Parts: sequence; structure tokens; C-alpha cells
Amino acid sequence: MSHAILPLMAAISLSGGGAEAAIAADCTLKGIALFGKVEVVESFPDLKVQVVESFPDLKVKSVESFPDDCGEWQFVESFPDFKIQFVDSFPDLKIEMVDSFPGIP
Repeated sequence: MSHAILPLMAAISLSGGGAEAAIAADCTLKGIALFGKVEVVESFPDLKVQVVESFPDLKVKSVESFPDDCGEWQFVESFPDFKIQFVDSFPDLKIEMVDSFPGIP
């Protein structure tokens, strides 16, 4: 095995080999605040989102008003803060829908 390949293999094994969402401490991903008014779209989303039941990147609570805290999303049909598209594979973000305690797990 070439010595040039060893650092690459180490980096892959440390990262788990998959794409992990790197949510910042201020609850942003790709410069997008992960709270606020969210519109679900079929194309041209700001983020591709996969709903999972375990090991989410973010726990999301649907709220009717004042989505001011990390993981609180108010679903709207116009004037969103950001747009998402639900996908089954290759998401930018994996979420778990919760009734309480939203945010970064």
C-alpha cells in the first residue's frame, strides 16, 4: 500500500466515510439558521432534508408561531426564511421530528 494513500484512509475512517452535517454552535448549516419559517419545495431547496428516527443531526419541533430557538420550524407556504426538500438519500441534514426538546442532540 502506498504511503500517500494512508492519510486519505485515516481521514475517511475518522469521518465515518459518510457526509456528516456540520451544524455550527450558533445552529447554522451552510450559513442558514436552522430555525424560523420553512417552506417545503420540490426543487431548488436551500437544504435537502431526510427524516430519520435515530441519530439525527437536528431535532425539529413544528411550532405555530415564534420559531426563535434552534430546531423550531414554522412550516409556511410563502415568505420562508429557508426552503427544504425532503429526500430519501444524500441529505444535507438529517432531522428527527420531536414534540419537545428541539435542537442539536
